Amino acid sequence: MAANYDNSAWFYDRLSRLIYGRALVNAQVYLLNFVPPQSKILIAGGGTGWILEELTKIHPSGLHITYVEISANMLSLSQKRKTGSNEVIFINDAIENVKLSAGFDVVITPFLFDNFLDETVDKVFNHLHGLLKPDGLWLNADFQLTGRWWQNVMLKSMFVFFRLLCRIEASRLPTIEGRFDSAGYELFEEKVFFGEFIVARVYRKIIL
Repeated sequence: MAANYDNSAWFYDRLSRLIYGRALVNAQVYLLNFVPPQSKILIAGGGTGWILEELTKIHPSGLHITYVEISANMLSLSQKRKTGSNEVIFINDAIENVKLSAGFDVVITPFLFDNFLDETVDKVFNHLHGLLKPDGLWLNADFQLTGRWWQNVMLKSMFVFFRLLCRIEASRLPTIEGRFDSAGYELFEEKVFFGEFIVARVYRKIIL
C-alpha cells in the first residue's frame, strides 16, 4: 500500500517546523532560486503547497507547473495557495502512476525519495528522469547521514512515526546520489542545513 500523508496533512508543516525550525523550508527555497523564468516545472510530492507560494514570489507569472501529490488532503491545501499568474495543474496520484508528456525544464523532488524502498526509488527516479528534458534541472532536497550520532536517532524516530501514521515503505535512506551519477547528471550546486542532516542539490541532466 502506497504511503499517504492524509492523516498528517493538518499538522505536518507545524510539526516539521517544531522539529527542524525553518531548515526544511530554507532548503527548498534555496533550490527555487535556480528555476529559470518561463519554465515548465514538475513538482513531485509537494505536500501542503507552500512551495507554490514561495515559487510565485520569485516568478509571479510565466511558469507552467504540474503539481503531483498522492495525499488528497495535502492537495486540497495546495489548491488554496496563491500562485499569481502562473498556470498550475494539480494531480492527485502517486508520481510513478502519472502519465505525462516528456519535456519538463525543471523537476522538483522535495523530500520525496526517503519515503520509498529501493525498488520504488528506482521506479520513481527512472520515471522522472524520462520526463526531464536534456539539459534540464533536477532540484532535490532530502536527508543525509554524515556520521553524527543524533542524525541516526532523529532519522529512526522519523521513520517509525511516519510508518505508523502514513504507511511509508522506508526504514532507511536510499543512496539517491548514486542514481544521479549513474544516469549522467552533473551536480553543480549544493547546500547543507540543520547540521548537515538536510541537503539541497541542483543537478543538470547531461546527455551521455
